[in-house]
Amino acid sequence: MYKPLAVFIGLRYLRAKRQNHFISFISLISMLGIAVGITTLITVISVMNGFEKELKARILGAISHATVQSVGPPMTDWAGVIGHVETEPEVIAAAPFIEEGVWLHANGSTGAFLRGVQPDYESRVSDLAGSMLAGSLQDLQSGSYGIVIGIGLASKLRAGLGDKITVIAPQLKASPFGANPLMRRFTLVGIFELGEYETDSGLALVHIADAARLLRLPEGAVGGIRLKLEDMDLAWQTARKISDSLEGRYRVRDWTQERGNLFQAVRTEKTVMWVILSLIIAVAAFNIISMLVMVVTDKQSDIAILKTMGTPTGTIMRVFIVQGSLIGVIGTLLGVIGGILLAQNIGTVVPVLERLFGFSLFPADIYYITELPSDLRQNDVVRFALMSLVMSLISTLYPAWRASRTHPAEALRYE
Repeated sequence: MYKPLAVFIGLRYLRAKRQNHFISFISLISMLGIAVGITTLITVISVMNGFEKELKARILGAISHATVQSVGPPMTDWAGVIGHVETEPEVIAAAPFIEEGVWLHANGSTGAFLRGVQPDYESRVSDLAGSMLAGSLQDLQSGSYGIVIGIGLASKLRAGLGDKITVIAPQLKASPFGANPLMRRFTLVGIFELGEYETDSGLALVHIADAARLLRLPEGAVGGIRLKLEDMDLAWQTARKISDSLEGRYRVRDWTQERGNLFQAVRTEKTVMWVILSLIIAVAAFNIISMLVMVVTDKQSDIAILKTMGTPTGTIMRVFIVQGSLIGVIGTLLGVIGGILLAQNIGTVVPVLERLFGFSLFPADIYYITELPSDLRQNDVVRFALMSLVMSLISTLYPAWRASRTHPAEALRYE
């Protein structure tokens, strides 16, 4: 009896062997329901966080964090613009580029984006140079008409190193035989694998001078400048700052305008998953209500005796609040431990399940990535645990109030 009376009795009710085993079963189910809900919620949200982080890293490793483009004719003073934007503290590096949608033909045919780059500049603003499976970006030399493509694009074209790839641009040129599309044969000198399906299957790189000649651009002209920023999450603010510094002479776009809808969809999906999986915890909390109502009914005589001995109404309520809250605390603790362990080892667990049942949980052509990532965040774990504890506490209020309303005379009438 060294504990407060409400805590002592609440613990005794929780530990005691009851004649009604169904109540004990409901208590166990409630505890396990909360544990499963928290484990699932932590694991799924950690996977969604990892998916968003990995997707952002891989996509932004190929596309630019921001671009500066001319609003009129092709940009010719790009060297001066690069020198200007690189004075901004948020800009890590800048590189000129030319980009155009083209049709590629080798042993197969497919559409792709052709990007003209300067290898020395490109390696500063993207991860492509470090993702080469064969060859190198430095193999792109002006006038040699070499081309570097992604592993998925190479598979579609059924092309290997040294093969010839015909690049067909959408522009037309006049000839004695009529208007013909611009085209030129390139030699495959490199293959990369960034790990992002759309880039690996739809991007081809050539030297910027070769791209300019193919597209009939003026000498020294480029399509724009790609920027790598210190903080990609602040790309919009940085783009506006750069636009203001350029006095509106150029159009500045950031990655959120190009791929922002994709990441917004991921965040929306994460929110929806959080709401849906929270219902598991809510159901477990409702089980606590039903269990405590049955306990209150079962302990009517005990409550009546306590009240006749002068036990305050608040103490009677706290007895059942303690009992229900302990179920929530234990279930939450088990769920947090299980969620942390599963989230940290999900990359090992999922491949085993895929091999065991013969399915692919995240097909690369749909989810852009080939491995299941996980990013366990402390604030998520704390938020989910607090949500579970609050739900458990709220679920005890009605049964506790009902217990406090017990009338001793009616409860002891047939005792």
